Amino acid sequence: MQLSEQELIRRATLQELLQQGIEPYPAESFDVNAKAAEILTNFPNNNALYQEVSIAGRIMGRRIMGAASFVELLDSTGRIQLYVKRDDLCPGDDKSFYNTVFKRLLDIGDFIGVKGYVFVTQMGEISIHVKELRLLSKSLKPLPIVKEKEDKVFDAFTDPEARYRQRYVDLVVNPEVRDIFIKRTKLVSSMREFLNNKGYLEVETPILQPLYGGAAARPFKTHHNSLDMTLYLRIANELYLKRLIVGGFDGVYEFSKDFRNEGMDRFHNPEFTQMELYVAYKDYEWMMNLVEEMVEKMALDIHGSTQVTVGENTIDFKRPWKRFTMFEAIQHFTGIDISTMNEPQLRETARSLGVELDETMAKGKIIDEIFGEKCEPFLIQPTFITDYPVEMSPLAKKHRSKPGLVERFEAVCNGKEICNSFSELNDPIDQRQRFESQLELGKRGDSESMVLDEDFLRALEYGMPPTAGLGIGIDRMAMIMTNSHSIQEVLFFPQMKPEKKAVVSTDADFAALGIAEAWIPVIRQAGYQTVDALMKLSAGALFNQLGGLRKKNKLDITMPSLEEVKGWLSQQ
Repeated sequence: MQLSEQELIRRATLQELLQQGIEPYPAESFDVNAKAAEILTNFPNNNALYQEVSIAGRIMGRRIMGAASFVELLDSTGRIQLYVKRDDLCPGDDKSFYNTVFKRLLDIGDFIGVKGYVFVTQMGEISIHVKELRLLSKSLKPLPIVKEKEDKVFDAFTDPEARYRQRYVDLVVNPEVRDIFIKRTKLVSSMREFLNNKGYLEVETPILQPLYGGAAARPFKTHHNSLDMTLYLRIANELYLKRLIVGGFDGVYEFSKDFRNEGMDRFHNPEFTQMELYVAYKDYEWMMNLVEEMVEKMALDIHGSTQVTVGENTIDFKRPWKRFTMFEAIQHFTGIDISTMNEPQLRETARSLGVELDETMAKGKIIDEIFGEKCEPFLIQPTFITDYPVEMSPLAKKHRSKPGLVERFEAVCNGKEICNSFSELNDPIDQRQRFESQLELGKRGDSESMVLDEDFLRALEYGMPPTAGLGIGIDRMAMIMTNSHSIQEVLFFPQMKPEKKAVVSTDADFAALGIAEAWIPVIRQAGYQTVDALMKLSAGALFNQLGGLRKKNKLDITMPSLEEVKGWLSQQ
């Protein structure tokens, strides 16, 4: 492991703390009786509060001014200022804890616990006057320093690659990121409260499945060694939840992690969260009303309003929402009525509209492509799209009055689908025929066609009551409710490509240049981890830098001459 100069210094500080008899990672608990946000909210209203406060958090800034200092402390609720006075920490003659430990051996990023009382400084800032201070955890890597001045932010930690890969750092230095995930949790809590109040049962179904089903998607495949069988990570939990309706439950729902082996973009992650709900004796018309009611409640619970800002748009979730049939939507946005077209006509229409197709796509997929490209992006306000062609919906019941269609809706908002619902197909003979049609699509090369699930068909043969089903994407809803532009913003740990490891030269590579063994760690400390990086320097610059480090760190090693340094750099 190659360390930067700052990392080496912090490790040296760690050793010095141990020599001072201070445990940098103590085992005992530190009792906290207040939080930063709570103090800042309540203290102005009652100055008698928090006269014996105990608080813990991370050091985010320091201003040392001789015998007194100010520290900015970050806990899980926000930041608060600490006032640290030398004679309070060190009431006796020995002032080393303040002069040595506090001033020299603590760093930004360290966790500390303090006890004291709350007061207001002469500058009018609510602060904690520290009477006791304890180191709780030493930070060995320096945090990115985000500076603020006159409401302007400098050196912000904004690179998406670094932020998503090191979410733990992102959460520390970008406080607005925490708010996104707090709102996401409120979203899930609001939905769960709504469904529980309706009397529906929250359940769990298998993630590892012998057959994948319930959606059109490619699965992730694995192998169970003991059973010697192939298993799949679920792409949906629909077929298992319907089995529970067969078993006699009137309403069941599940917040599920599902997995689809598909492309990644700002709307798709291979691992995602959705809530699926199935309610007996209901249909898709009833479910539309429930979705309106539930999402309106979510907006009110999170924002206190049905209106939510998303990018440049203000989206209003107040009921009722606009409704189009799928064919009406396509005609509205393209001026073309496709409702009576066959597959060749649809294919020609798609080409005339500039919609790209491939030869594996059958009638349902073609219609879906036309809608997805020519309609969906323009549906900003929440809108129900209803009555889909039967070819697009192998698990939905045939429409009661419109031949060739099924009773299905999707809700679209901000240009993307947020939920999908059917009057569920409960005719086992029709369901078998639909599955068989899907097998034929698979033979044509459709890698997302469904497989035939004999056990699910057996369950339907025992009888499933009329049922309305719903799948709602939690990640998509979180993007809208938090005004986030990508799914990666609302996932703590989105899937990432493998991290590229920095190329580092070995000690032998440096030694081959004629560099003495004692100087190799000094060169690394100076920030040169590769021979190539070293070769970009002039001999004079490297000579002066090594001399500075030798003096600063009081190194007892012989200084190379300028001619020797020139010799190192002339080897390549």
